[in-house]
Amino acid sequence: MQMPEPDTSVIARRDAIASRLRAALADRDAVLTGPAETRAYECDALSAYRCPPLMVVLPSTTAEVSAVLKICAEEGAPVVPRGAGTSLAGGSMPTSDAVLIGLARMNAVLEISSADRLVRVQTGRTNLSVTQAVDGQGFFYAPDPSSQLACAIGGNIAMNSGGAHCLKYGVTTNNLLGATVVLMDGSVVELGGPMGEGAGLDLLGLICGSEGQLGIVTEATLRILPKPAGARPVLIAFDSPVTAGACVAAIIRSGILPVAIEFMDRPCIAATEDFCGAGYPDCEALLIVEVEGTPAEIDEQLSLIREIAESFAPLEFRESRSEEESRRIWLGRKSAFGAMGVISDYMCLDGTIPVSRLPDVLAGIGELSARAGLRVANVFHAGDGNMHPLILYDANTPGDLERCEALGADILRLCVEVDGCLTGEHGVGVEKRELMGAQYSDADLEAQMAVKDVFDPGWHLNAAKVFPLDASARRRGRHAA
Repeated sequence: MQMPEPDTSVIARRDAIASRLRAALADRDAVLTGPAETRAYECDALSAYRCPPLMVVLPSTTAEVSAVLKICAEEGAPVVPRGAGTSLAGGSMPTSDAVLIGLARMNAVLEISSADRLVRVQTGRTNLSVTQAVDGQGFFYAPDPSSQLACAIGGNIAMNSGGAHCLKYGVTTNNLLGATVVLMDGSVVELGGPMGEGAGLDLLGLICGSEGQLGIVTEATLRILPKPAGARPVLIAFDSPVTAGACVAAIIRSGILPVAIEFMDRPCIAATEDFCGAGYPDCEALLIVEVEGTPAEIDEQLSLIREIAESFAPLEFRESRSEEESRRIWLGRKSAFGAMGVISDYMCLDGTIPVSRLPDVLAGIGELSARAGLRVANVFHAGDGNMHPLILYDANTPGDLERCEALGADILRLCVEVDGCLTGEHGVGVEKRELMGAQYSDADLEAQMAVKDVFDPGWHLNAAKVFPLDASARRRGRHAA
């Protein structure tokens, strides 16, 4: 993966920059420069690509983030924001001349209002702990990425993350009411609030999903929802991934709105069975469909779903009748990524497609996989077409990573060809950066880069991400001239 040449003048001034940053922070130990310290931040969950940063800064407040960014702007130092480092697209991978700003210490709950149905947190707080903070009052925070135990709210906002339950409740942007954002010059702006974005430009919507290109979000006001009266999943097994995909399309077409529809194919099912023994059936593909409501509402929805599923001749229709059965139905899906990591290196993709095209794309992925000679396991949020093909490869076999990258690019192009898009929640990062031209015209990319010009005129924030490297290099050169 090509990255821009580092600015050697910034690297030469490392000690002086570090000294200025230490002076701006309450804890002088919050600036890390040693090789052993910075190596821990050399990559995110896309671990195939690594580069230790120039230094790491761990602020504790919005004011400290502001001071750090102002100094970095004055020094001309690139900045890479980092939440928990769970990005699967290289979104928080640094360059050797970059100051990495980690938000892990900024994890406080600042306000909970059950009357207004909101919680305000620092954005280093983990996703799951937001729900834990409001659970006692009968509420929950809806977006639930698979990494919710570890991923941070700041990263969720940067990538507009979703999760298994986003089919009913939406992704991060649908649950984000307000944000405190620090711009590259150190200025602090407040967007939205308890009632969400007001009249005028939707700057909050612009920030959500901007991948650290425009500013660093340090505080967030999030919508919380009352816990449902009840929930029940069913597991539906099929003899073909294509048939399972067709069943998903039929459920969505019927007008039923489950809270989640998750898909797993045979390679993923086998791996999770070996890993956690969830008790899944012997099949080529399965769906986990969960609905919510009162017992009567749940029974009615599941009756309709069973009727639809029966038209596709399922091998099994397993309805949960207890909390333990529900836990076991979800166990394999929640363990899937870890289970696959036990058996192979893999690259997790994130293309999103119209649900009606699921059968076609699953068949297409099978053909591309056979042609490339690499196995692909599929596990994804089927209800909204957010696919997560896992390409299995051996990092120790020369050429395997490159074959994996080429297959991944072909799969993502297939998603775009069927009127889908390159990413649903993982972001572009470095992984899809050179594929942006497959979805956007040159004029589209110019318009997007013009927005970055407004927020970050010097192109210091996460500048080697999202946009094709030659295009962003020309932009940076224009501003340096």
